Amino acid sequence: MSVKPGDSAPDFNLPSSEKEMISLNEQRGHNVVLLFFPAAFTSTCTIELCTVRDDLAYYNNLDARVFGISVDMPYSLAKFKEEQSLTFSLLSDFNKDVIRAYGTIYEDWAFGMKGVAKRSSFVIDKDGIIRHAEVLEDANELPDFEAIKNALEKLGS
Repeated sequence: MSVKPGDSAPDFNLPSSEKEMISLNEQRGHNVVLLFFPAAFTSTCTIELCTVRDDLAYYNNLDARVFGISVDMPYSLAKFKEEQSLTFSLLSDFNKDVIRAYGTIYEDWAFGMKGVAKRSSFVIDKDGIIRHAEVLEDANELPDFEAIKNALEKLGS
């Protein structure tokens, strides 16, 4: 099942690259951008997250908290974050509960791997309602950053 704009965003409690537990409900009162990505250290994922890193001031100005989410372990995410100088938290959905709740899972991916996050983006407003949702079938595509920004601008800061 996938979520769509107007739905309440499914809550989660995931370990971060900083070894802290992050809950979506604890972000209430802030806009949130969730960027699901297949795997740390891969080319398109690196481009995606570094693009957001380079434009993070824009997101911060709209009171948006950005989180990257993959099924990688927190330790791998911490190393990836360090190597790419990412300035936002990466969250580990190692158990695949959140990618299932958001409907953004490749049941079968490359090399016979199963249960990897599809590249997708969600904008969630300060009340926990999804205002933008994009789930890409092709892991080589990047999210529509302009659509993400437009959704945030409509929400204001």
